[in-house]
Amino acid sequence: MALRAPLAVFDLDGTLADVRHRLPFLQQRPRDWDAFFGAAVDDPPLAKGVALALETAKRCELVYVTGRPERCRADTVAWLRTHGLPTGRLLMRADDDRRPARITKLELLQRLASDRAVALVVDDDEQVNAAYEGAGFRVVRADWMTAPAVLEAAQEREGRT
Repeated sequence: MALRAPLAVFDLDGTLADVRHRLPFLQQRPRDWDAFFGAAVDDPPLAKGVALALETAKRCELVYVTGRPERCRADTVAWLRTHGLPTGRLLMRADDDRRPARITKLELLQRLASDRAVALVVDDDEQVNAAYEGAGFRVVRADWMTAPAVLEAAQEREGRT
């Protein structure tokens, strides 16, 4: 039986996709989540993240784990294709899941790791990275996009991305 390549898990927002143009939707009250996610199709790619994904895909099978809700699947798949990212499984939070990203994404990753080796995980969220490391995963910190605190609040306190 042939050995399967290990998995490499990549986050999207802040790791592969530059979300900064969407942040004004989160800075207003009430937050406009529909507009925030609707504008994701216009995210510019983050060159460092895309280059790392392409290089990693030479030795690993890529999987995308995101805090985006399931209703964004079609737009997200189209975005990945448009920007030349490798085909891979896409795991998303349920539309009604409002848990913090560090909980939701760790749960998704642990499901993946239950039957397959995970070589590395790439994410920009420090709380998510701490949860991954605490569970024994090798983390690469995506520090190439600086984001204001409003994004962290959305990821951690409101469980939205």
